[in-house]
Amino acid sequence: MAEKDDDLVPDAGAEEQTDKPLGRARMSRIMYALDTENRELLWSEMEPLHPADIADLLEQINAYDRRRLITLYGQEFDGDILSELDESIREEVIGLLTPEVLAEAVRELDSDDVVDLVEDLEDEQQAAILKILEDSDRVAVQQSLTYPEYSAGRLMQREVVMTPEHWTVGDAIDFMRNAEELPEQFYHVILVDPRLHPVGNITLGKMMAARRSTPLRDLVEETFHVFKVTDEEADVAYAFNQYHLISAPVVDGDGRLVGVITIDDAMIVLDEEHEEDYLKLAGVGDTSLTDKVWTTARGRFPWLLINLITANVAAQVIAQFEATIQQIVLLAILMPIVASMGGNAGTQSLAVAVRALATKDLTASNAVRVLTREAGVGTLNGLAFGVIMGGVVALWFGEPVIGMVIAAALLLTLIGAAVGGVLIPLVLERMGVDPAVASGPFVTTITDIVGFFVFLGIATMVLI
Repeated sequence: MAEKDDDLVPDAGAEEQTDKPLGRARMSRIMYALDTENRELLWSEMEPLHPADIADLLEQINAYDRRRLITLYGQEFDGDILSELDESIREEVIGLLTPEVLAEAVRELDSDDVVDLVEDLEDEQQAAILKILEDSDRVAVQQSLTYPEYSAGRLMQREVVMTPEHWTVGDAIDFMRNAEELPEQFYHVILVDPRLHPVGNITLGKMMAARRSTPLRDLVEETFHVFKVTDEEADVAYAFNQYHLISAPVVDGDGRLVGVITIDDAMIVLDEEHEEDYLKLAGVGDTSLTDKVWTTARGRFPWLLINLITANVAAQVIAQFEATIQQIVLLAILMPIVASMGGNAGTQSLAVAVRALATKDLTASNAVRVLTREAGVGTLNGLAFGVIMGGVVALWFGEPVIGMVIAAALLLTLIGAAVGGVLIPLVLERMGVDPAVASGPFVTTITDIVGFFVFLGIATMVLI
């Protein structure tokens, strides 16, 4: 019987020739290990995986298989897996871990990862994790949780390597060699004055290349940014990207060094900002494939309702030209083309504008130039597609006059859509409204209304 069972084990040599460690063949073997409760096989398949891959695995399988995997996996649970998990299932996974396994996993994490882990949990689970931590770590995490959400204070890690500004390279090297514990990864040594105010950064490479007698002050980097605990994390991520920072100190209200932000955390924020903007433009907000059906439907409903209302506004515009449409039925056939082209052109400009606003490339000082540029783009595309569509209508339907009407309508619609795609998010931002959230419905409505009104209006003037 054992030999037959071994024959059923998916062939490890069948692993796909791919850069992805979590391929179909490995997934198949992991699921086989769960079905046969083969812990050794599960461990051997999971051992090569990065914590991010294991987090992906837990997100891809259903809740029943998640419970089976965590139970069988036992003590082999890396704390970094919890950090990599999507927030929508993180609480569920934590609830499945035994107190001993959870304690070991959390103790492995840096302070910033613990803050990220506990800040979205229910009070009961949050208290359970804080209880696990050592006293010094617990105080540090609790202090970070007092800072505003999405702030530098929440993003920073407490593990910092700092030295007095009057030390030499030899003093700093001896200090680090004799230290009981250093951060697992760090890029700079931060110089501080007697009041613990950061005064400069030194890269480890410069320090190791210098003579022991070299004063640390002689090695500080020219680019040095200090963030306050209350600074918005989006602004921090922007600064890291703009000024090519690797790490930067964080200070409290008195200017004392309390932590450091590293590039990996800043880039995660930047990626989240990009993803958030994309989802908001699509009207789906903060959502995940692991969210429940009701939660997802409830989140999408308001934007669909707004689209329904705006569609009715566009329908009322069409209704004003009912007599024209009844006399020339071809107009009804061509109307969706004008609306579709305007909508796509507006969405293109909108995507560029929202991204530029987020990265601070689009500001009040260059708004006129950007609007002029987009108007030029709309004019060129409007002329090109107007000629194409006008020729199609003239040759295919034998209606050269209607061809000229739709050509003129496409030109004006694409210009209006291109300008509106930039102007609307600018106005919304000036009003204090997130342009990524609210711009989409407005741009869609305006391009539809302008497109229908221009097309049917010109047709009425020329043909009726």
